[in-house]
Amino acid sequence: MTSLGTHTDTDVLVVGAGPTGLLLACELALAGVRTLVAERRDAPHRESRALNLHPRGIELMDMRGLAGRFLARGRTVPGWQFIATLPHRLDFTALDTRHPYALLLAQARTEALLEERARELGVRIRRAHRVVALGRSSSGVDAELRGPGGTVTVRAGYVVGCDGGRSFVREAAGIGFPGTRESMTAVVGDFAVADHAHIERARRHGVLVARLEEGLTRFVVMDPLRIRVPSTEPVTLAEFRASLSRVCGTDCGIGEPRWLSRFGNATRLAESYRRGRILLAGDAAHVHFPVGAQGLNTGLQDAMNLGWKLAATVRGWAPPGLLDTYHRERHPVGRAVTDGTRAQTLLVELPLTEEYGRPAALLCELLDTLLGMAEVNRHLAGRISALDTRYPPAAPDADPLSGRRMPDIGLTTTAAGRAVRVYELLRDGRFVLLRLGRGGGPEPPAIGDRVRVVTARSHDGHRDLEGVREVLVRPDGHIAWAGRAGGPRALGAERSRALAAWAGSGTGSVGQASTP
Repeated sequence: MTSLGTHTDTDVLVVGAGPTGLLLACELALAGVRTLVAERRDAPHRESRALNLHPRGIELMDMRGLAGRFLARGRTVPGWQFIATLPHRLDFTALDTRHPYALLLAQARTEALLEERARELGVRIRRAHRVVALGRSSSGVDAELRGPGGTVTVRAGYVVGCDGGRSFVREAAGIGFPGTRESMTAVVGDFAVADHAHIERARRHGVLVARLEEGLTRFVVMDPLRIRVPSTEPVTLAEFRASLSRVCGTDCGIGEPRWLSRFGNATRLAESYRRGRILLAGDAAHVHFPVGAQGLNTGLQDAMNLGWKLAATVRGWAPPGLLDTYHRERHPVGRAVTDGTRAQTLLVELPLTEEYGRPAALLCELLDTLLGMAEVNRHLAGRISALDTRYPPAAPDADPLSGRRMPDIGLTTTAAGRAVRVYELLRDGRFVLLRLGRGGGPEPPAIGDRVRVVTARSHDGHRDLEGVREVLVRPDGHIAWAGRAGGPRALGAERSRALAAWAGSGTGSVGQASTP
């Protein structure tokens, strides 16, 4: 570990080297922003709280050319549970994506892969450095970091707190974190020894069981006699065995625990994702019970949304108000996730109680029946996977595609006749202006090198793009603008307004290209 010295400058200080902080650092570095990551731990976590990437999380990696690294280290499964106690699972194979599956990959592995990429991009990562003070001014933030060599002062243009539910950055910024207190807990354990002959029996009784790397097996148990135990109370092997036996009639032969923990259902959402030059992402902005495995995936989407906007602001080309759209777009998503997980958690908790057990069980049976219906299953799978996330349109008269996720359609470029996919065009983190067929407007004006222009025809025939002549795709894979009707002149004027609103103004040639 190299010394930071007593004083250092950086464009952005990211606090926290979890998946959210590391992906954000990658996005900033990709855009040429000097980035420093400060992490209080002296080494990466060995245990993994999260175990999977949902389809949208895999798509984010695909946009940056990283999906292959992740897919090579994990195992895909066709769906995921809405809640573990219901027999019907969410079917991701019915979704409109090239990645219709969940990727079973331990969080520790996800962090390692993202750290590898961050270092390739030149991100400085300093472990064993804890932020102990933040001082704000109109031109930056002074952060005091305490590390092995003493206290270091970092002057940053912006600070992003990706430092978890107990975020120091959030508290120092004075951002409220309202929500609900813990009312139930569950226990989780990773074991080197387990009798797999009893695994299916455990699953039938609502125990979540997953095979991990290095021969470990994870069990997550909600014991009706122990759900009111505070999450601060340590878990013992004897308690875990007793809970398993009560819940499913066997302790599954567990032994040699590598990690035991207790977690609760406290649910909180930051009042704001931004206060001046301080921003929040991931668990620093939202915490909830891990039902549906949405926490890590939501944090990655925060990072992807914020990265290009913060980079644009640092580099001076951001249109007015662009950075404010981070809160405007991601806070409602955080609200939907925290509200949704509270509802899901009730369906886990109430059947375990004496007062509501029977009616809650009947409600779960009804929900399971609904999950067996293709349309209902697809709707909930779209929500949990985040493939249906749509950001508010920039204008009341915006095209219905505005704010939606851009599908990864196949294209054939007009000039070279080369087959490409949309996500291949996003590898360098620029905007992509797709001119589909020969019906687009006039050549776009020069606005610097922030936009890749591709003239192509779609060979996927995607139903949502019927009649669309041009599409402006944001660096995070969402649609900024779509143009359909009117003559070339009207379409060109519409596009010019969209480019100015999202990609800013500037001089120099647009990145004209027919191939990625």
